[in-house]
Amino acid sequence: MDYCNLCPRNCRVNRELGNKGVCGETDEIRVALASLHMWEEPPISGETGSGTVFFSGCPLHCVYCQNYSISSGEIGRAVTTDELCSIFLHLQEKGAKNINLVTATQFVPKIRGALIKAKQEGLTVPVVYNTSSYESVNTIKYLNGLVDIYLPDLKYKSSELAKKYSNAPDYFDVATKAIAEMYHQVGPDMIVRHLVLPGCTEDSKDVIRYLWDTYGDNITISIMSQYTPMPFCKVPELGRKLSKEEYDEVVDFAADLGITKAFVQEGEAAQESFIPDFQNWDLEEFLKS
Repeated sequence: MDYCNLCPRNCRVNRELGNKGVCGETDEIRVALASLHMWEEPPISGETGSGTVFFSGCPLHCVYCQNYSISSGEIGRAVTTDELCSIFLHLQEKGAKNINLVTATQFVPKIRGALIKAKQEGLTVPVVYNTSSYESVNTIKYLNGLVDIYLPDLKYKSSELAKKYSNAPDYFDVATKAIAEMYHQVGPDMIVRHLVLPGCTEDSKDVIRYLWDTYGDNITISIMSQYTPMPFCKVPELGRKLSKEEYDEVVDFAADLGITKAFVQEGEAAQESFIPDFQNWDLEEFLKS
């Protein structure tokens, strides 16, 4: 692809020449971590863990990103398509319930090749696509038949919040079209996540109402309370954890609508333990483990 249009930023950078797009990456696949991850929703983590592959870079760049060290491109190991295939197969050997692709947009063409090769070589566990939903519909179509479960966010309905926190005033329009394509591909095999942000309960209600009005109980909604203030975030109102009262207000709203297929988080969810250790991952050691 001479000029990149994989994501809605449509930056048209020639990443094949080593130039970096808005995502912060060239077209060389970079992996920040591959591991068995227990902190996803219960059907995704299961008892053995989700075989999670965190990719470097991100098209969205939210100001509060909990994985900033990898979304900013600071951390990551370059891998070939063959090495990525080996990672998938090794995760399966280690007992992974699935292969969970996290923030993979910027590498989708090569990931597609790695998935096809891995399936030819014995990959049988489901493939999960874990995304902010700031996706081109055409990129999602490129994954048709390879992804079994979609795990998209729906972060905002408000264009003002999307602009302020993610520099993406078109987020809701873009994300809802991408989610519609995901639903077209896999139907109810989808969990749509919404992270409730401090001071944003009314927008959270708007997001949940949209999902209910559009999909009813044909999808599962994950209402998340785990917002963790990060020291680099310079937006004052996001400098605190979500209060229990705010979260309960959103969950009660969902229940009053009639939503029954939902995951909620109880107790102290906003902990830095939810943020993986990206600093010490080594590909060679991982493949030997």
